Amino acid sequence: MSGNSGNLVSHTAVINCPHGGRVRAASVPSSGVRLDGQPMPSADDVFTVVGCPHTVDRVPLPCTTVRWTPDRDAVLIDGVPVLLDTSSAQCFSAGLVPQGPPVVSAARQGVRCG
Repeated sequence: MSGNSGNLVSHTAVINCPHGGRVRAASVPSSGVRLDGQPMPSADDVFTVVGCPHTVDRVPLPCTTVRWTPDRDAVLIDGVPVLLDTSSAQCFSAGLVPQGPPVVSAARQGVRCG
């Protein structure tokens, strides 16, 4: 494992785009592993952004999706990397324009990987 450790991103984590929009898992995690009875999200799950107020020259350019790029040596669930509050990610507009990394807060404490 690399030096990239962190707390698991569970269903209780608050994730926002860099402009304040709310990030939600759009697909139901398919993992059989559960934390507090809820499936753990992974890098393969689809995450959407709602309520992003970002504009460029007064033209709305909101974040709409998040793509995660976890460390290649990450902890795996069913062969897919789990998400940590330190995992690399990028928010994108509908036109796939990079908008910046999401902000992860209130990640589950006490369950640490790395």
